[in-house]
Amino acid sequence: MKKNIVVLSGAGISAESGINTFRDADALWEGHDVMEVASPLGWQKNPALVLDFYNQRRKQLLDVFPNEGHTALVELEQYFNVCVVTQNVDDLHERAGSRDVMHIHGELLKSQSTINLDVTYPCLTDVNIGDCCELGGQLRPFIVWFGEEVPLLDAAIAKIIEADIVIVVGSSMQVYPAAGLVSFAPADSRVYYVDPKPSVNDALAQAATLEVIESTAAVGLPKLTKQLIDAL
Repeated sequence: MKKNIVVLSGAGISAESGINTFRDADALWEGHDVMEVASPLGWQKNPALVLDFYNQRRKQLLDVFPNEGHTALVELEQYFNVCVVTQNVDDLHERAGSRDVMHIHGELLKSQSTINLDVTYPCLTDVNIGDCCELGGQLRPFIVWFGEEVPLLDAAIAKIIEADIVIVVGSSMQVYPAAGLVSFAPADSRVYYVDPKPSVNDALAQAATLEVIESTAAVGLPKLTKQLIDAL
């Protein structure tokens, strides 16, 4: 029987494909204070700015490609049951070939009704003021902003509690509740943390078996993949 691997991926793995993060730039994301473009208050104050911001991010996404870190995780699927629980809103895991991906912070290539948040639409082009759902509600990015609940949190926890192996990659381990997910891993699971500047938080420190791989995702994940396959 195949063992279960849960991958908790963060912005670092996408950064290697050319998608900018905000944690390395004094909390500025593409020149904007993140609360202006990633919070309900920012949306209320200036929805046109928020829509334009994500329109630009969407265009950027269509110009970048998965890297060796993404493809290494796909290789693991030949030998393990792999679920990717990602904080990232891009589709690079899917484009690389990962089949089980859970986006706990939303998806850039979808829009969402402001009247019924359960209603989403595929979105490959710009969303503008005046673009509405069938009920007449303005469309917004399908993104879980700061201060909003994480709808898929319980589903992610359910995956973690069944994990034999947990791989944390490209995450600062500072954004909660995502940063606390690893604490739900079984006591006998093995935890690997791949990051060029690893920050071992309390949840990681509690892991009975923790291996820190101080490397970028594109370099560290292929090595870890080989290690895990060779150990079978």
